[in-house]
Amino acid sequence: MPTPDNARLDRIVAEARRAAERRGHGYRERALKMYPWICGRCAREFTRANLHKLTVHHRNHNHDDNPADGSNWELLCLYCHDNEHSRQLDHTGVSALDAEDAPAAATSTPFAGLGSLLKRGA
Repeated sequence: MPTPDNARLDRIVAEARRAAERRGHGYRERALKMYPWICGRCAREFTRANLHKLTVHHRNHNHDDNPADGSNWELLCLYCHDNEHSRQLDHTGVSALDAEDAPAAATSTPFAGLGSLLKRGA
């Protein structure tokens, strides 16, 4: 069995991270120009000194849904943003980040015949 090409995998992962960062900076910059620098939950105000603690939250939890009017965004401080994603996890059992990549539910029954096998061996 051939071994995976680690250098190729590293390049793919690095490119995916760069693309996500570019995408993040694009909508973050637009959201910061569009909305006042205030957390939408706790109303904490931000300045240039602490602006890095203000994040853009996607209301529908889809990071690829970035309409030009900003209708899917809200500015949240780090703490309120973490709380929002924790509430999503508590409600659905799946984190918002994993929701898009969630595997399909298992449909096999690997122990279906175990009872009869155990009876035969006894």
